[in-house]
Amino acid sequence: MMLSWFSIVRMGLVQMALGAIVVLTTSTLNRLMVVEYALPAVLPGLLVALHYGIQITRPSWGFMSDKGGRRTPFIIGGMAALALGAVGAAAVLPLFESGFVLPLLLSIGAYALIGLGVGASGTSLLALLATATAPRRRAAAATITWLMMIAGIAVTAGVVGTLIDPYSPTRLLIIVASVGGGAVAMTALATAGIERRLDPSPQPVQEETPFREGLAEIWAEPQARAFTLFVFLSMTAYFMQELILEPYAGLVFGLTPGESTSLAGAQNGGVFLGMVAVGILASGLKIGSLRLWVSGGCVASAAALLALATLGQAGPGAPLTAAVVALGFANGAFAVAAIASMMKLAGEGRERREGTRMGLWGAAQAIAAGFGGLVGAAAVDVLRTVLPDATAFATVFTLEAVLFLAAAAMAMAVIDTRQRHSLVPGE
Repeated sequence: MMLSWFSIVRMGLVQMALGAIVVLTTSTLNRLMVVEYALPAVLPGLLVALHYGIQITRPSWGFMSDKGGRRTPFIIGGMAALALGAVGAAAVLPLFESGFVLPLLLSIGAYALIGLGVGASGTSLLALLATATAPRRRAAAATITWLMMIAGIAVTAGVVGTLIDPYSPTRLLIIVASVGGGAVAMTALATAGIERRLDPSPQPVQEETPFREGLAEIWAEPQARAFTLFVFLSMTAYFMQELILEPYAGLVFGLTPGESTSLAGAQNGGVFLGMVAVGILASGLKIGSLRLWVSGGCVASAAALLALATLGQAGPGAPLTAAVVALGFANGAFAVAAIASMMKLAGEGRERREGTRMGLWGAAQAIAAGFGGLVGAAAVDVLRTVLPDATAFATVFTLEAVLFLAAAAMAMAVIDTRQRHSLVPGE
């Protein structure tokens, strides 16, 4: 028995809970540190980078869930750790008014806990989806769960933005604790009884294989190793524009802060539409293979980035919003197809190592997220010292497009439609 559509939506609730807590730590707390507590902007940036870096532990969480044979305890436990880390990070903020070293150390501990929680819960959730979702439903499952995560981010940001004014540390702590507690409760209810209904249910790995040996076994699989490199390459390209798109809109096109924020919203709208399109076309109408959608999304992302680079030479008045929406759509199509491919390939190779594979690829994605954003921002800073703003940004966007084209070529080689499990029957 595989996951029903209702059970897939229940798994999406877990992703929604993850997004709800993470957006508080990567957005709301960052703003409070810089504005209300007058801390240097690099501090929250480094703390967020730490939370990504800690997720290098994802393979170990996946391996432990493989070995134990049950994913649910890791999903719930990871969510609890994430919530506790978020509450801790919020509680530490007022301490910066009277000191720096102690609050910094406590913040490092809190953000490390956040990274561990995301790694444990997110990896185990994806491993469960990979092993218990019917092949023909995987693209739709990836679409549903990621759209629900985006919804969790959007709703939480909107509600918290309304409730947090006028700001006070007590009000913040109540809000974060409420979101965290609600997320843990939602996760427990969403996962209750899911694994018991699966047939065959996950079985523990019988041999006492040490983690390093288990990870080495996965790394020795040519396809798993190649897909890890693909994830890192493509996600580096995906995140390079994360920190520079709004500055580009302001410096080159003269957009106000409100207008550039609206531009980011338009991009996320494009991502949403791209994910929905792939879910409907690939799983619903059975049009195209995963390999086609992944590589096509990469090529379309490259084209949109080149359009962005070209529009910069025209300056204000150019159709920037249309290009940004196109980039979002291509990114969304690529991302959801890549996630579905990840779910598909997790079951290939050595049996009962799905969690370890998911952990390995999740770690590659997390490292690429931090690395890509940092490289994109640093490259723009360096290039702007010797080039006009439009040319500096265009150079980085072009480099990003080249990485996407390389990722498209790699996807064609790595994602083999002739494997045992296919998105569309008969591929």
